[in-house]
Amino acid sequence: MKKALILFLWLAVCSWQMSAGQATATPDIVYGELFKEVQMQNVFPDGKTFVDCLPKRNPKEIVQEYNKLKGSSFNLKKFIEDNFELPHTPQLNYVTKEKDVVMHIKNLWGVLVRKPDVLTLAADSTAFNAAQESSLLPLPYPYIVPGGRFREVYYWDSYFTMLGLRESGETEMIDNMVKNFAYLIDKYGHIPNGNRTYYLSRSQPPYFSLMVEMLAGIKGDSIYVNYLPVLEKEYEYWMAGAAKLKPGQQLDRVIKMPDGSVLNRYWDDNPVPRQESYKEDVETAAKTKRNNKEVYANLRAGAASGWDFSSRWLTDKKTLATIRVTDMVPVDLNSLMYKMELVIAKANLIRRKDSVAAAYRKKADNRRLAIDKYCWNKALKYYTDYNLVTRRQTDVITPAGLYPFCFFTRNLDYMSLLASQVAVQVREKLLQPGGLVATPETTGQQWDAPNGWAPLQWMAIWGLDRCGQKDLARDIAYRWIKLNVDVFARTGKMMEKYNVADTKLEAGGGEYPSQDGFGWTNGVLLALIAKYGMPKE
Repeated sequence: MKKALILFLWLAVCSWQMSAGQATATPDIVYGELFKEVQMQNVFPDGKTFVDCLPKRNPKEIVQEYNKLKGSSFNLKKFIEDNFELPHTPQLNYVTKEKDVVMHIKNLWGVLVRKPDVLTLAADSTAFNAAQESSLLPLPYPYIVPGGRFREVYYWDSYFTMLGLRESGETEMIDNMVKNFAYLIDKYGHIPNGNRTYYLSRSQPPYFSLMVEMLAGIKGDSIYVNYLPVLEKEYEYWMAGAAKLKPGQQLDRVIKMPDGSVLNRYWDDNPVPRQESYKEDVETAAKTKRNNKEVYANLRAGAASGWDFSSRWLTDKKTLATIRVTDMVPVDLNSLMYKMELVIAKANLIRRKDSVAAAYRKKADNRRLAIDKYCWNKALKYYTDYNLVTRRQTDVITPAGLYPFCFFTRNLDYMSLLASQVAVQVREKLLQPGGLVATPETTGQQWDAPNGWAPLQWMAIWGLDRCGQKDLARDIAYRWIKLNVDVFARTGKMMEKYNVADTKLEAGGGEYPSQDGFGWTNGVLLALIAKYGMPKE
Protein backbone atom coordinates (compact mmCIF):
# COMPACT_ATOMS: atom_id res chain seq x y z
CA MET A 1 0.00 0.00 0.00
CA LYS A 2 2.87 2.35 0.81
CA LYS A 3 4.34 1.93 -2.69
CA ALA A 4 0.93 2.46 -4.26
CA LEU A 5 0.53 5.70 -2.29
CA ILE A 6 3.99 6.85 -3.39
CA LEU A 7 3.07 6.15 -7.04
CA PHE A 8 -0.17 8.08 -6.64
CA LEU A 9 1.61 11.09 -5.12
CA TRP A 10 4.28 10.95 -7.83
CA LEU A 11 1.62 11.02 -10.55
CA ALA A 12 -0.14 13.93 -8.88
CA VAL A 13 3.09 15.94 -8.62
CA CYS A 14 4.03 15.21 -12.23
CA SER A 15 0.57 16.24 -13.43
CA TRP A 16 0.88 19.55 -11.60
CA GLN A 17 4.44 20.25 -12.69
CA MET A 18 4.08 19.34 -16.35
CA SER A 19 0.64 20.73 -17.16
CA ALA A 20 1.85 24.29 -16.83
CA GLY A 21 1.75 26.01 -20.19
CA GLN A 22 1.50 22.81 -22.25
CA ALA A 23 -1.12 23.11 -24.97
CA THR A 24 -2.76 20.05 -26.51
CA ALA A 25 -4.22 21.75 -29.59
CA THR A 26 -3.17 19.93 -32.73
CA PRO A 27 -1.10 21.70 -35.44
CA ASP A 28 -4.08 21.98 -37.81
CA ILE A 29 -5.95 23.95 -35.15
CA VAL A 30 -2.95 26.05 -34.13
CA TYR A 31 -1.90 27.05 -37.66
CA GLY A 32 -5.16 26.80 -39.61
CA GLU A 33 -4.79 27.63 -43.30
CA LEU A 34 -0.99 27.77 -42.98
CA PHE A 35 -0.99 24.13 -41.86
CA LYS A 36 -3.15 23.06 -44.80
CA GLU A 37 -1.00 24.90 -47.33
CA VAL A 38 2.24 23.42 -46.01
CA GLN A 39 0.84 19.89 -46.11
CA MET A 40 -1.02 20.12 -49.42
CA GLN A 41 1.88 21.80 -51.24
CA ASN A 42 4.40 19.18 -50.07
CA VAL A 43 6.72 21.74 -48.53
CA PHE A 44 8.28 18.67 -46.90
CA PRO A 45 8.25 15.22 -48.54
CA ASP A 46 7.06 13.72 -45.24
CA GLY A 47 3.88 15.21 -43.74
CA LYS A 48 5.16 14.39 -40.27
CA THR A 49 8.01 16.91 -40.57
CA PHE A 50 5.91 20.05 -40.19
CA VAL A 51 3.80 18.79 -37.29
CA ASP A 52 7.03 18.04 -35.40
CA CYS A 53 8.55 21.48 -36.06
CA LEU A 54 9.16 23.96 -33.25
CA PRO A 55 8.00 27.55 -33.83
CA LYS A 56 10.67 30.21 -33.32
CA ARG A 57 8.10 32.66 -32.01
CA ASN A 58 4.50 32.80 -30.89
CA PRO A 59 2.33 30.80 -33.33
CA LYS A 60 -0.30 33.54 -33.36
CA GLU A 61 2.30 36.01 -34.64
CA ILE A 62 3.43 33.52 -37.29
CA VAL A 63 -0.15 33.03 -38.49
CA GLN A 64 -0.78 36.78 -38.55
CA GLU A 65 2.31 37.40 -40.66
CA TYR A 66 1.39 34.54 -42.98
CA ASN A 67 -2.06 36.04 -43.57
CA LYS A 68 -0.44 39.37 -44.49
CA LEU A 69 2.24 37.96 -46.81
CA LYS A 70 0.51 35.08 -48.61
CA GLY A 71 -0.04 35.60 -52.28
CA SER A 72 1.17 34.59 -55.72
CA SER A 73 4.80 35.61 -55.09
CA PHE A 74 4.92 34.27 -51.54
CA ASN A 75 7.70 31.72 -50.86
CA LEU A 76 6.03 29.32 -48.45
CA LYS A 77 9.04 27.07 -47.94
CA LYS A 78 11.30 29.99 -47.02
CA PHE A 79 8.63 31.33 -44.65
CA ILE A 80 8.51 28.01 -42.85
CA GLU A 81 12.30 27.76 -42.65
CA ASP A 82 12.47 31.31 -41.25
CA ASN A 83 9.80 30.72 -38.62
CA PHE A 84 10.25 27.11 -37.57
CA GLU A 85 13.03 24.88 -36.33
CA LEU A 86 12.97 21.57 -38.20
CA PRO A 87 12.91 18.38 -36.13
CA HIS A 88 16.20 16.59 -35.48
CA THR A 89 16.86 12.90 -36.06
CA PRO A 90 20.13 12.29 -34.17
CA GLN A 91 20.50 8.61 -35.04
CA LEU A 92 21.08 9.55 -38.68
CA ASN A 93 24.54 10.67 -37.57
CA TYR A 94 25.31 7.32 -35.96
CA VAL A 95 28.08 5.43 -37.76
CA THR A 96 27.88 1.66 -37.40
CA LYS A 97 31.24 0.27 -36.31
CA GLU A 98 30.21 -3.03 -34.73
CA LYS A 99 30.17 -6.23 -36.75
CA ASP A 100 28.29 -8.12 -34.05
CA VAL A 101 24.57 -7.38 -34.25
CA VAL A 102 23.96 -7.92 -30.54
CA MET A 103 26.65 -5.41 -29.58
CA HIS A 104 25.30 -3.01 -32.20
CA ILE A 105 21.83 -3.09 -30.67
CA LYS A 106 23.13 -2.64 -27.14
CA ASN A 107 25.04 0.44 -28.31
CA LEU A 108 21.97 1.71 -30.15
CA TRP A 109 19.96 2.02 -26.91
CA GLY A 110 22.11 5.03 -26.06
CA VAL A 111 21.36 6.57 -29.46
CA LEU A 112 17.61 6.01 -29.25
CA VAL A 113 17.18 7.20 -25.66
CA ARG A 114 15.47 10.52 -24.97
CA LYS A 115 15.83 12.50 -21.78
CA PRO A 116 12.81 13.55 -19.69
CA ASP A 117 10.87 16.36 -21.35
CA VAL A 118 10.89 19.28 -18.95
CA LEU A 119 8.77 22.38 -19.43
CA THR A 120 10.41 25.31 -17.69
CA LEU A 121 8.40 28.49 -17.33
CA ALA A 122 10.36 31.66 -18.04
CA ALA A 123 10.73 34.17 -15.20
CA ASP A 124 9.00 36.66 -17.48
CA SER A 125 5.61 35.08 -18.16
CA THR A 126 5.33 37.02 -21.42
CA ALA A 127 8.54 35.50 -22.84
CA PHE A 128 8.13 32.97 -25.63
CA ASN A 129 8.85 29.35 -24.76
CA ALA A 130 9.06 27.15 -27.86
CA ALA A 131 8.74 23.92 -25.88
CA GLN A 132 5.29 24.96 -24.71
CA GLU A 133 4.18 25.27 -28.34
CA SER A 134 5.62 21.92 -29.42
CA SER A 135 3.36 19.07 -30.49
CA LEU A 136 5.43 16.86 -28.18
CA LEU A 137 3.65 15.80 -24.99
CA PRO A 138 6.30 15.97 -22.26
CA LEU A 139 7.20 12.85 -20.28
CA PRO A 140 8.82 12.83 -16.83
CA TYR A 141 11.24 9.94 -17.33
CA PRO A 142 13.73 8.85 -20.02
CA TYR A 143 12.39 6.70 -22.85
CA ILE A 144 13.39 4.90 -26.05
CA VAL A 145 12.10 6.04 -29.45
CA PRO A 146 11.82 3.68 -32.44
CA GLY A 147 14.16 5.65 -34.71
CA GLY A 148 14.11 7.55 -38.00
CA ARG A 149 11.04 9.77 -38.42
CA PHE A 150 9.62 8.36 -35.19
CA ARG A 151 11.08 10.86 -32.73
CA GLU A 152 8.69 10.17 -29.85
CA VAL A 153 7.65 7.17 -27.79
CA TYR A 154 5.09 4.83 -29.39
CA TYR A 155 2.69 2.69 -27.42
CA TRP A 156 2.79 -0.83 -28.79
CA ASP A 157 6.31 -0.46 -30.20
CA SER A 158 7.56 0.02 -26.66
CA TYR A 159 6.57 -3.42 -25.39
CA PHE A 160 8.68 -5.12 -28.06
CA THR A 161 11.52 -2.67 -27.45
CA MET A 162 11.35 -3.62 -23.77
CA LEU A 163 11.95 -7.27 -24.65
CA GLY A 164 15.41 -6.26 -25.86
CA LEU A 165 16.00 -3.87 -23.00
CA ARG A 166 15.38 -6.78 -20.63
CA GLU A 167 17.94 -8.93 -22.45
CA SER A 168 20.41 -6.02 -22.32
CA GLY A 169 19.96 -5.63 -18.56
CA GLU A 170 18.38 -2.19 -19.02
CA THR A 171 15.79 -2.74 -16.29
CA GLU A 172 15.85 0.88 -15.12
CA MET A 173 14.79 2.01 -18.58
CA ILE A 174 11.92 -0.49 -18.56
CA ASP A 175 10.86 0.90 -15.19
CA ASN A 176 11.07 4.47 -16.53
CA MET A 177 9.00 3.68 -19.61
CA VAL A 178 6.27 1.98 -17.58
CA LYS A 179 6.17 5.06 -15.33
CA ASN A 180 5.84 7.28 -18.39
CA PHE A 181 2.90 5.26 -19.68
CA ALA A 182 1.29 5.36 -16.24
CA TYR A 183 1.72 9.14 -16.33
CA LEU A 184 0.01 9.35 -19.73
CA ILE A 185 -2.94 7.27 -18.53
CA ASP A 186 -3.28 9.38 -15.41
CA LYS A 187 -3.07 12.68 -17.30
CA TYR A 188 -5.00 11.92 -20.49
CA GLY A 189 -7.12 8.90 -19.54
CA HIS A 190 -5.34 6.59 -21.96
CA ILE A 191 -2.01 5.93 -23.63
CA PRO A 192 -2.01 7.81 -26.93
CA ASN A 193 -0.60 6.39 -30.15
CA GLY A 194 2.54 8.43 -29.33
CA ASN A 195 3.39 11.39 -27.13
CA ARG A 196 2.29 14.03 -29.63
CA THR A 197 -0.79 16.24 -29.52
CA TYR A 198 -1.91 14.92 -32.90
CA TYR A 199 -1.90 11.35 -31.52
CA LEU A 200 -4.10 12.11 -28.49
CA SER A 201 -7.38 11.16 -30.16
CA ARG A 202 -6.44 7.49 -30.41
CA SER A 203 -4.54 4.77 -28.63
CA GLN A 204 -2.81 1.68 -30.03
CA PRO A 205 -2.93 -2.08 -29.32
CA PRO A 206 -3.14 -2.16 -25.48
CA TYR A 207 0.11 -3.72 -24.30
CA PHE A 208 0.39 -1.85 -21.00
CA SER A 209 -0.76 -4.85 -18.95
CA LEU A 210 2.02 -6.93 -20.56
CA MET A 211 4.54 -4.19 -19.72
CA VAL A 212 3.41 -4.28 -16.09
CA GLU A 213 3.66 -8.07 -16.14
CA MET A 214 7.21 -7.84 -17.52
CA LEU A 215 8.23 -5.33 -14.86
CA ALA A 216 6.63 -7.49 -12.14
CA GLY A 217 8.73 -10.40 -13.37
CA ILE A 218 11.79 -8.25 -12.65
CA LYS A 219 10.76 -6.46 -9.45
CA GLY A 220 8.10 -8.67 -7.89
CA ASP A 221 4.32 -8.84 -7.52
CA SER A 222 4.06 -5.49 -5.74
CA ILE A 223 4.30 -3.94 -9.21
CA TYR A 224 0.83 -5.29 -10.04
CA VAL A 225 -0.62 -3.49 -7.02
CA ASN A 226 1.31 -0.28 -7.66
CA TYR A 227 -0.04 0.02 -11.19
CA LEU A 228 -3.54 -1.31 -10.57
CA PRO A 229 -5.19 2.16 -10.54
CA VAL A 230 -3.84 3.02 -13.99
CA LEU A 231 -4.54 -0.47 -15.33
CA GLU A 232 -8.16 -0.02 -14.33
CA LYS A 233 -8.22 3.48 -15.81
CA GLU A 234 -6.95 2.22 -19.16
CA TYR A 235 -9.56 -0.53 -19.07
CA GLU A 236 -12.26 2.08 -18.47
CA TYR A 237 -11.05 3.99 -21.53
CA TRP A 238 -11.47 0.95 -23.76
CA MET A 239 -14.80 -0.05 -22.22
CA ALA A 240 -16.40 3.41 -21.92
CA GLY A 241 -20.09 3.33 -22.82
CA ALA A 242 -20.49 -0.46 -22.75
CA ALA A 243 -23.19 -0.39 -20.08
CA LYS A 244 -25.43 1.84 -22.20
CA LEU A 245 -25.34 -0.29 -25.33
CA LYS A 246 -28.03 -2.63 -26.52
CA PRO A 247 -27.21 -5.79 -28.50
CA GLY A 248 -26.06 -4.86 -31.99
CA GLN A 249 -24.90 -1.36 -31.04
CA GLN A 250 -21.41 0.17 -31.10
CA LEU A 251 -19.95 3.23 -29.39
CA ASP A 252 -16.38 4.38 -29.96
CA ARG A 253 -14.12 1.48 -28.92
CA VAL A 254 -16.81 -0.87 -27.61
CA ILE A 255 -19.32 -3.16 -29.31
CA LYS A 256 -22.23 -5.12 -27.87
CA MET A 257 -22.64 -8.20 -30.01
CA PRO A 258 -26.07 -9.64 -30.94
CA ASP A 259 -25.86 -12.18 -28.09
CA GLY A 260 -25.09 -9.44 -25.56
CA SER A 261 -21.36 -10.17 -25.23
CA VAL A 262 -19.04 -7.16 -25.23
CA LEU A 263 -16.03 -6.84 -27.50
CA ASN A 264 -13.81 -4.01 -28.72
CA ARG A 265 -12.71 -2.35 -31.93
CA TYR A 266 -10.10 0.19 -32.97
CA TRP A 267 -11.26 3.80 -32.97
CA ASP A 268 -10.09 7.41 -33.19
CA ASP A 269 -12.18 10.22 -31.70
CA ASN A 270 -11.28 12.82 -34.36
CA PRO A 271 -12.81 12.22 -37.84
CA VAL A 272 -10.54 14.56 -39.81
CA PRO A 273 -7.44 13.86 -41.91
CA ARG A 274 -4.49 12.72 -39.80
CA GLN A 275 -2.35 15.79 -39.18
CA GLU A 276 0.86 13.83 -39.88
CA SER A 277 -0.55 12.39 -43.14
CA TYR A 278 -2.92 15.18 -44.10
CA LYS A 279 -2.46 15.23 -47.86
CA GLU A 280 -2.50 11.45 -48.15
CA ASP A 281 -5.83 11.24 -46.30
CA VAL A 282 -7.43 14.05 -48.32
CA GLU A 283 -6.39 12.33 -51.54
CA THR A 284 -7.66 8.93 -50.34
CA ALA A 285 -11.07 10.43 -49.48
CA ALA A 286 -11.25 12.08 -52.91
CA LYS A 287 -11.04 8.65 -54.57
CA THR A 288 -14.33 7.44 -53.12
CA LYS A 289 -17.96 8.54 -53.00
CA ARG A 290 -18.09 7.73 -49.30
CA ASN A 291 -18.61 10.46 -46.71
CA ASN A 292 -15.23 12.06 -46.03
CA LYS A 293 -15.60 11.86 -42.25
CA GLU A 294 -16.28 8.14 -42.55
CA VAL A 295 -13.11 7.65 -44.59
CA TYR A 296 -11.04 9.71 -42.17
CA ALA A 297 -12.47 7.83 -39.19
CA ASN A 298 -11.46 4.53 -40.74
CA LEU A 299 -7.99 5.72 -41.75
CA ARG A 300 -7.44 6.89 -38.19
CA ALA A 301 -8.80 3.64 -36.77
CA GLY A 302 -6.31 1.84 -39.00
CA ALA A 303 -3.55 3.93 -37.46
CA ALA A 304 -4.89 3.03 -34.00
CA SER A 305 -4.58 -0.65 -34.92
CA GLY A 306 -0.87 -0.26 -35.71
CA TRP A 307 -1.59 -1.95 -39.05
CA ASP A 308 -1.55 1.22 -41.14
CA PHE A 309 -2.38 -0.02 -43.66
CA SER A 310 -3.31 -3.53 -44.76
CA SER A 311 -5.66 -5.54 -46.98
CA ARG A 312 -6.90 -6.87 -43.64
CA TRP A 313 -9.03 -3.70 -43.47
CA LEU A 314 -9.93 -3.25 -47.15
CA THR A 315 -13.30 -4.33 -48.51
CA ASP A 316 -11.84 -5.16 -51.92
CA LYS A 317 -8.48 -6.28 -50.42
CA LYS A 318 -6.54 -3.85 -52.61
CA THR A 319 -7.81 -0.25 -52.54
CA LEU A 320 -7.18 2.01 -49.54
CA ALA A 321 -10.34 4.01 -50.27
CA THR A 322 -12.37 0.90 -49.32
CA ILE A 323 -10.96 0.82 -45.77
CA ARG A 324 -13.47 -0.40 -43.13
CA VAL A 325 -11.63 -0.77 -39.83
CA THR A 326 -14.53 0.35 -37.63
CA ASP A 327 -16.71 -2.45 -39.03
CA MET A 328 -14.27 -5.07 -37.75
CA VAL A 329 -13.98 -6.93 -34.45
CA PRO A 330 -10.20 -7.49 -34.42
CA VAL A 331 -9.04 -10.77 -32.94
CA ASP A 332 -5.70 -9.37 -31.77
CA LEU A 333 -7.24 -6.39 -29.95
CA ASN A 334 -9.74 -8.56 -28.11
CA SER A 335 -7.05 -11.06 -27.17
CA LEU A 336 -5.08 -8.19 -25.64
CA MET A 337 -8.19 -7.00 -23.80
CA TYR A 338 -8.61 -10.54 -22.46
CA LYS A 339 -5.05 -10.39 -21.17
CA MET A 340 -5.70 -6.99 -19.59
CA GLU A 341 -8.69 -8.42 -17.72
CA LEU A 342 -6.57 -11.31 -16.42
CA VAL A 343 -3.79 -8.98 -15.24
CA ILE A 344 -6.28 -6.72 -13.44
CA ALA A 345 -7.78 -9.82 -11.84
CA LYS A 346 -4.33 -10.93 -10.67
CA ALA A 347 -3.56 -7.48 -9.23
CA ASN A 348 -6.80 -7.53 -7.27
CA LEU A 349 -6.12 -11.05 -6.05
CA ILE A 350 -2.74 -9.91 -4.71
CA ARG A 351 -4.59 -7.10 -2.92
CA ARG A 352 -6.91 -9.78 -1.48
CA LYS A 353 -9.89 -8.27 -3.27
CA ASP A 354 -11.14 -11.72 -4.19
CA SER A 355 -14.61 -10.67 -5.34
CA VAL A 356 -13.20 -8.00 -7.69
CA ALA A 357 -10.64 -10.48 -9.03
CA ALA A 358 -13.41 -13.00 -9.68
CA ALA A 359 -15.45 -10.38 -11.53
CA TYR A 360 -12.54 -9.61 -13.88
CA ARG A 361 -11.87 -13.31 -14.44
CA LYS A 362 -15.52 -13.65 -15.38
CA LYS A 363 -15.18 -10.78 -17.85
CA ALA A 364 -12.16 -12.53 -19.35
CA ASP A 365 -13.99 -15.86 -19.59
CA ASN A 366 -16.92 -14.18 -21.32
CA ARG A 367 -14.61 -12.43 -23.74
CA ARG A 368 -12.81 -15.68 -24.57
CA LEU A 369 -16.12 -17.36 -25.35
CA ALA A 370 -17.10 -14.41 -27.56
CA ILE A 371 -13.76 -14.48 -29.41
CA ASP A 372 -14.27 -18.18 -30.08
CA LYS A 373 -17.84 -17.60 -31.24
CA TYR A 374 -17.23 -14.61 -33.48
CA CYS A 375 -13.59 -14.92 -34.58
CA TRP A 376 -12.96 -18.65 -34.99
CA ASN A 377 -13.41 -19.31 -38.71
CA LYS A 378 -14.51 -22.95 -38.88
CA ALA A 379 -14.01 -23.19 -42.63
CA LEU A 380 -10.42 -21.94 -42.47
CA LYS A 381 -9.69 -23.42 -39.04
CA TYR A 382 -8.11 -20.11 -38.05
CA TYR A 383 -8.93 -17.05 -35.96
CA THR A 384 -9.84 -14.08 -38.18
CA ASP A 385 -11.52 -10.71 -37.64
CA TYR A 386 -15.32 -10.55 -37.50
CA ASN A 387 -17.09 -8.20 -39.92
CA LEU A 388 -20.06 -6.47 -38.26
CA VAL A 389 -21.66 -5.64 -41.61
CA THR A 390 -21.50 -9.06 -43.27
CA ARG A 391 -21.94 -10.77 -39.88
CA ARG A 392 -19.27 -13.34 -40.58
CA GLN A 393 -15.58 -13.89 -40.12
CA THR A 394 -13.28 -12.48 -42.78
CA ASP A 395 -11.16 -14.84 -44.88
CA VAL A 396 -7.93 -12.86 -44.34
CA ILE A 397 -5.23 -15.04 -42.77
CA THR A 398 -2.78 -12.95 -40.71
CA PRO A 399 -0.49 -13.44 -37.71
CA ALA A 400 -3.11 -11.51 -35.70
CA GLY A 401 -5.04 -14.78 -35.62
CA LEU A 402 -2.33 -16.29 -33.42
CA TYR A 403 -2.80 -13.89 -30.50
CA PRO A 404 -5.32 -16.15 -28.69
CA PHE A 405 -2.63 -18.83 -28.43
CA CYS A 406 -0.45 -16.41 -26.43
CA PHE A 407 -3.05 -15.72 -23.75
CA PHE A 408 -5.99 -18.11 -23.52
CA THR A 409 -5.86 -19.97 -20.20
CA ARG A 410 -8.36 -22.74 -20.83
CA ASN A 411 -7.33 -26.38 -21.34
CA LEU A 412 -3.99 -26.23 -23.14
CA ASP A 413 -4.62 -29.62 -24.73
CA TYR A 414 -7.57 -28.10 -26.56
CA MET A 415 -5.53 -25.04 -27.52
CA SER A 416 -2.81 -27.39 -28.80
CA LEU A 417 -5.40 -29.10 -30.99
CA LEU A 418 -6.43 -25.76 -32.46
CA ALA A 419 -2.79 -24.77 -32.86
CA SER A 420 -2.13 -27.87 -34.94
CA GLN A 421 -4.94 -26.73 -37.24
CA VAL A 422 -3.80 -23.12 -37.57
CA ALA A 423 -0.24 -24.31 -38.19
CA VAL A 424 -1.41 -25.64 -41.56
CA GLN A 425 -2.52 -22.16 -42.62
CA VAL A 426 0.63 -20.57 -41.23
CA ARG A 427 2.80 -22.85 -43.34
CA GLU A 428 0.68 -22.51 -46.48
CA LYS A 429 -0.24 -18.82 -46.40
CA LEU A 430 2.24 -16.93 -44.21
CA LEU A 431 5.60 -18.70 -43.94
CA GLN A 432 8.28 -17.22 -46.20
CA PRO A 433 12.09 -17.57 -46.37
CA GLY A 434 12.55 -14.66 -43.94
CA GLY A 435 9.70 -15.37 -41.52
CA LEU A 436 5.98 -14.65 -41.54
CA VAL A 437 4.44 -12.24 -44.02
CA ALA A 438 1.83 -9.80 -42.62
CA THR A 439 -0.83 -11.05 -45.07
CA PRO A 440 -0.70 -13.14 -48.25
CA GLU A 441 -1.98 -10.18 -50.31
CA THR A 442 0.33 -7.93 -52.35
CA THR A 443 -1.26 -4.48 -52.41
CA GLY A 444 1.49 -1.89 -52.01
CA GLN A 445 0.39 -1.33 -48.41
CA GLN A 446 3.17 -1.84 -45.89
CA TRP A 447 1.27 -4.33 -43.72
CA ASP A 448 0.86 -6.73 -46.62
CA ALA A 449 3.10 -9.05 -48.62
CA PRO A 450 6.01 -9.15 -49.04
CA ASN A 451 6.62 -7.43 -45.72
CA GLY A 452 7.18 -8.99 -42.32
CA TRP A 453 7.25 -7.16 -38.99
CA ALA A 454 9.04 -7.89 -35.72
CA PRO A 455 5.96 -7.71 -33.44
CA LEU A 456 4.07 -10.18 -35.61
CA GLN A 457 6.96 -12.64 -35.56
CA TRP A 458 7.19 -12.45 -31.77
CA MET A 459 3.48 -12.94 -31.11
CA ALA A 460 3.24 -15.79 -33.61
CA ILE A 461 6.30 -17.55 -32.18
CA TRP A 462 5.04 -17.05 -28.63
CA GLY A 463 1.58 -18.46 -29.37
CA LEU A 464 2.75 -21.41 -31.44
CA ASP A 465 5.48 -22.38 -28.98
CA ARG A 466 3.10 -22.11 -26.02
CA CYS A 467 0.50 -24.35 -27.64
CA GLY A 468 2.67 -27.21 -28.82
CA GLN A 469 3.92 -26.08 -32.24
CA LYS A 470 7.49 -25.71 -31.04
CA ASP A 471 9.20 -26.82 -34.24
CA LEU A 472 7.24 -24.32 -36.33
CA ALA A 473 7.91 -21.57 -33.78
CA ARG A 474 11.63 -22.31 -33.88
CA ASP A 475 11.63 -22.38 -37.67
CA ILE A 476 10.00 -18.93 -37.85
CA ALA A 477 12.44 -17.60 -35.28
CA TYR A 478 15.49 -18.85 -37.16
CA ARG A 479 14.25 -17.47 -40.47
CA TRP A 480 13.64 -14.04 -38.92
CA ILE A 481 16.95 -13.99 -37.04
CA LYS A 482 18.89 -14.91 -40.17
CA LEU A 483 17.12 -12.23 -42.21
CA ASN A 484 17.82 -9.53 -39.62
CA VAL A 485 21.46 -10.54 -39.28
CA ASP A 486 22.00 -10.77 -43.05
CA VAL A 487 20.50 -7.33 -43.67
CA PHE A 488 22.63 -5.88 -40.88
CA ALA A 489 25.75 -7.45 -42.40
CA ARG A 490 24.89 -5.89 -45.78
CA THR A 491 23.73 -2.46 -44.64
CA GLY A 492 24.75 -1.90 -41.02
CA LYS A 493 21.10 -1.14 -40.22
CA MET A 494 18.23 -2.55 -38.19
CA MET A 495 15.08 -1.88 -40.17
CA GLU A 496 11.48 -1.10 -39.22
CA LYS A 497 10.19 -3.88 -41.51
CA TYR A 498 11.66 -6.51 -43.84
CA ASN A 499 10.93 -8.19 -47.13
CA VAL A 500 10.45 -11.78 -45.97
CA ALA A 501 9.57 -13.15 -49.42
CA ASP A 502 12.77 -12.08 -51.19
CA THR A 503 15.36 -11.57 -48.49
CA LYS A 504 17.74 -9.81 -50.87
CA LEU A 505 15.27 -6.96 -51.47
CA GLU A 506 14.19 -4.13 -49.19
CA ALA A 507 10.71 -3.84 -47.71
CA GLY A 508 8.49 -1.17 -49.24
CA GLY A 509 4.95 0.17 -49.43
CA GLY A 510 3.19 2.63 -47.22
CA GLU A 511 3.35 6.40 -46.88
CA TYR A 512 7.04 6.86 -46.08
CA PRO A 513 10.40 5.18 -46.80
CA SER A 514 11.43 2.27 -44.62
CA GLN A 515 13.04 3.56 -41.41
CA ASP A 516 16.07 2.29 -39.57
CA GLY A 517 16.91 2.34 -35.89
CA PHE A 518 14.77 0.40 -34.95
CA GLY A 519 13.23 -0.14 -31.55
CA TRP A 520 10.96 -3.12 -31.91
CA THR A 521 13.21 -4.94 -34.37
CA ASN A 522 16.10 -4.57 -31.93
CA GLY A 523 14.01 -5.83 -29.02
CA VAL A 524 12.53 -8.85 -30.74
CA LEU A 525 15.84 -9.92 -32.28
CA LEU A 526 17.66 -9.86 -28.92
CA ALA A 527 14.82 -11.79 -27.26
CA LEU A 528 14.74 -14.43 -30.01
CA ILE A 529 18.52 -14.89 -29.98
CA ALA A 530 18.36 -15.29 -26.19
CA LYS A 531 15.67 -17.98 -26.54
CA TYR A 532 16.82 -19.86 -29.63
CA GLY A 533 20.41 -18.84 -30.27
CA MET A 534 21.82 -18.13 -33.73
CA PRO A 535 20.63 -20.43 -36.52
CA LYS A 536 23.16 -22.87 -37.90
CA GLU A 537 24.28 -22.30 -41.46
